[in-house]
Amino acid sequence: MLTARLAAVPHLLAVPALAVLLAGCGIRATEVPTNFGPAPSRVQCSLSEPDVSTQAARGLPVQVFLLCGSALVTVDRTVRVPDGAADSERRMLVAQGLLDQLATPPSAAEKEAGYSTDVRDGITVGGPRPGDPEDTLRLSTAPAGLTSYALAQIVCTFSDSAAAEGDGSVVLGGPGAEAPRRYECTDEVRARPGSTEPPSKGVTGE
Repeated sequence: MLTARLAAVPHLLAVPALAVLLAGCGIRATEVPTNFGPAPSRVQCSLSEPDVSTQAARGLPVQVFLLCGSALVTVDRTVRVPDGAADSERRMLVAQGLLDQLATPPSAAEKEAGYSTDVRDGITVGGPRPGDPEDTLRLSTAPAGLTSYALAQIVCTFSDSAAAEGDGSVVLGGPGAEAPRRYECTDEVRARPGSTEPPSKGVTGE
């Protein structure tokens, strides 16, 4: 009987040794929770101080929506509008200036804070065609051809600017024969631009 107990001792000692070996290989021997350290820090989505590079050019103060942390966040910009421009011309100049600002890569300080843009350079904007509502903005790229992020950036930037009526919506069309649509910038769009596209509805010469 004593001999049997002594013979079992090496097997008992082997159990913790096996657990050590398993742990050394990265295999969890038990279901005890393990502390993997603190979670990665989140991007701040805010600038610690004014970005001098974005304030260097004088012009009409505007705000554009950039991406940060998978959401839309406003940043201050300026667009140039000649003095004495007629209202219709002024509106087109503001709209094009906003597009150009959206397509401009974020500054070094903005990149460090986590900002980015999905709007590509080269998009132009024009006014309404016969039969369009008078506040229509027609893009050189059809809204349906934009990424959900870029469309959300453009809709939210335009809808709260002098380029639109300021009611949280904007009428957009493309270069083709398709009728324009009225797009809205909602809280859901601002929070989840990648998965929530701006709601839209058809318009007929409002």
